[in-house]
Amino acid sequence: MRNFWVLTFLASGLCGQVSLTDALQEQRDQALRAQRAANERRDYIKANYTKNEFLIPMRDGTRLFTSVYTPKNLSEPFPILLNRTPYTVAPYGIDNYRVNLGPSEKFFREGFIFAYQDVRGKGRSEGKYVHVRPYIPNKKATEFDESSDTYDTIDWLVKHIPNNNGKAGIYGISYPGFYAANGVIDPHPALKASSPQAPVTEWFIGDDFRHNGALFLAHAFRFFSGFGQDVRPSGEAGSPSVMPFNYGTPDGYDFYLRTGPLQNFDEKYLHGKIEFWKELIENDTYSAFWQSRNLRQYMTNVKPAMMTVGGWFDAEDLFGALRLYSAAEKQSPGANNTIVMGPWNHGGWATGDGDHLGPVTFNSKTAEFYRDNIEFPFFLFHLKGKGDPKLPEAYMFETGRNEWRKHDQWPPKEAKPRTFYFQAGGKLAAAAPSGEAYDEYVSDPNKPVPFTSDVEQNMTITYMLDDQRFASSRTDVLVYQTEPLETDLVLAGPLKATLHVSTTGTDSDFVVKLIDVYPGDFPEPPATPGATVGPPRMGGYQQLVRGEPFRGKFRNSYEKPEPFTPGKVEKIEFELPDVYHAFRRGHRLMIHVQSSWFPLVDRNPQKFLKISDAKSEDFQKATQRIYRSAKSASGLQVLAIE
Repeated sequence: MRNFWVLTFLASGLCGQVSLTDALQEQRDQALRAQRAANERRDYIKANYTKNEFLIPMRDGTRLFTSVYTPKNLSEPFPILLNRTPYTVAPYGIDNYRVNLGPSEKFFREGFIFAYQDVRGKGRSEGKYVHVRPYIPNKKATEFDESSDTYDTIDWLVKHIPNNNGKAGIYGISYPGFYAANGVIDPHPALKASSPQAPVTEWFIGDDFRHNGALFLAHAFRFFSGFGQDVRPSGEAGSPSVMPFNYGTPDGYDFYLRTGPLQNFDEKYLHGKIEFWKELIENDTYSAFWQSRNLRQYMTNVKPAMMTVGGWFDAEDLFGALRLYSAAEKQSPGANNTIVMGPWNHGGWATGDGDHLGPVTFNSKTAEFYRDNIEFPFFLFHLKGKGDPKLPEAYMFETGRNEWRKHDQWPPKEAKPRTFYFQAGGKLAAAAPSGEAYDEYVSDPNKPVPFTSDVEQNMTITYMLDDQRFASSRTDVLVYQTEPLETDLVLAGPLKATLHVSTTGTDSDFVVKLIDVYPGDFPEPPATPGATVGPPRMGGYQQLVRGEPFRGKFRNSYEKPEPFTPGKVEKIEFELPDVYHAFRRGHRLMIHVQSSWFPLVDRNPQKFLKISDAKSEDFQKATQRIYRSAKSASGLQVLAIE
């Protein structure tokens, strides 16, 4: 018997080694296949395109570095497709070619003139870089902004690049999406199509670094500790000489908690070198600094066809895509204005299949479908006059049932308001509560609720659909849920949280999360051949569908924060970004309420003060009450399709 167990142990160890070896070999094979494919694309581009580099003069005399790839085929004129970026247009040098041109391979095989530009103060462009540079209405003489730089660039390209057809398009993801959106403000007559994708639009209310005034600490520190440095490319390839920050540990929760109050990040690590970090921290109300950077207010005269693209699980700029589209819809009602939303993380539509994110599957290659059937036909029609994409107003992927939907408006007109109210015993129901009651929890900023159960340094790309079972068991998280649904419930549009709260502190954050609870018998995913770790257990999975924090002192105004009066009941209302999700029959709808979400969101001391001035002793426990009474009914309003 002893020999049997020894042999079994050795065999299991050997199998583990074989599985690990197989997995590593598969990774190597994938890397080799990817490299071969990249080399093939580069060879094709070299054979069919000529690369040139220009310093294009702007109206104030500043010159912007631009790489231009023109087709060698001269049998027809080609449109110009522009991408403006702060992330450099490397590789530099006319003999160093990119491995891709345009949004996808279809573009460079079809034939376009591709122009890539370093924005002011980045890469090899002249001038000073300014984060989300404000738009200047009624510019005079040599005044400039990103809109005018786009105009001047297109004007130069149309006049100086041979064999163009007089039409231009612009596209970009994330920060380049911000520049693509700027292009439609006071657009050049040649600009016929723009596709802002995950565009930065509003860095205080909902994009990237602040959400409803709350600082997304882990994301902001990771980004600015590297990109925030004013470092120009070096060497022939133009690679930025910015070293990633060394955290000294994979455990971000521990790193950020040990660093302490917000002021310590600059004192300990950044040492005053990152100018925008200081501006981000100091401007902690919706001041003129942020208001001037609100791109949405200028969507008043959109003339080019605009297709805004976003991902339902974009951890960075979900807000930007949704709200840029809605701003253009309201302020330019006659514009050719389209929105596309799929089940993607930040930029996840640009590469890969898009058939899953983390452990959640979508049952089809959604990213490939978008690239081939939506994005490419859009530019082909507007820049070359070929085909007709016949795009709907809103081309949206419904998660849960995992189906593409076409709507003539967003939110769809058939979606009707419905409220789920908090009830006794952690129940969630459509009926308003009666009587006088509340639920309470103690929030301790020195032991904040983590945003994920995984050990991570920073904000993850999958946190927006992570399993929330770890949070449901905490005493500082209130949990409300429905009974298993008897029929599918489809939510389509923005969510509005209404909380009647009191606190023993003078300021507090309130985080609201909408969760899809899978039934216990939900089928488990198949194991991946060669994997060393088994698939996640999906029975009872609590999938985050949407979550958003709100800094309580802004409940009446983002411009003028107000302290809470301890013990006084006050109303907080705020909007969560849109969803398009089917809660299937047998699933439950769950809502969490908590007062920390760390280190995704910086810690609120729960004391009314400028948080960047807070000292360690300012962080204090507070008892939070959420009221669920006839006079003070708390809940979540949704737009539902029955």
